[in-house]
Amino acid sequence: MTPTTFSGVAFLIDDDAAVRDALSWLLRSRGVPSQDWSSAEAFLSDYNPQMQGCLVVDIRMQDMTGLELFDRLRDLECRMPIIFLTGHGELSKAVQVLKQGAFDFIEKPFNDNELADRVLEALAWDEARRARGQQSHAIHDRLRSLTSREKEVMAHIIKGQMNKIIADELNIAMRTVEVHRSHVFEKMGVRSAVELATLLAENGISLPY
Repeated sequence: MTPTTFSGVAFLIDDDAAVRDALSWLLRSRGVPSQDWSSAEAFLSDYNPQMQGCLVVDIRMQDMTGLELFDRLRDLECRMPIIFLTGHGELSKAVQVLKQGAFDFIEKPFNDNELADRVLEALAWDEARRARGQQSHAIHDRLRSLTSREKEVMAHIIKGQMNKIIADELNIAMRTVEVHRSHVFEKMGVRSAVELATLLAENGISLPY
């Protein structure tokens, strides 16, 4: 199978060194970079919000458990997807963390291909999440570049109003509306009112902005 290149890393947290070694080898064979820690506490001491990728966490560890780590990471507003490794007797706990936002759980002894596939999916999910965040940030920057009048005109454009109606409602010349419309489209990187409305809707932006 051809290895895939990712910008993210699989962060492995398990107090069993043999499991960590096996996971590292498995993911390396699929082109996935990984880092590993022997405890949740060790990972938290190294954690920073700039980390990108996914976590593979043993749900039962000495001292701080995987569930406790999950709670701490949520408190830190960590958005990386988390895959839990669980024993048979821990399935009810695993189902609960799924409801709380975990990406998935894999029961031990795990199937190598199943686990590797889920890690690949988690990494792809995280890349898409970060891409959406970057796009949303860029769109808000474009919105901030609009003048107050351009924002007013844009609000009317989104309603589907023609230039003459906008001019009448804002008490300005139709030619002025045309200029503002052109500036709005240029700054927002769109070519039509429909494209503009779609862009704002897809990013959860409602007007007035």
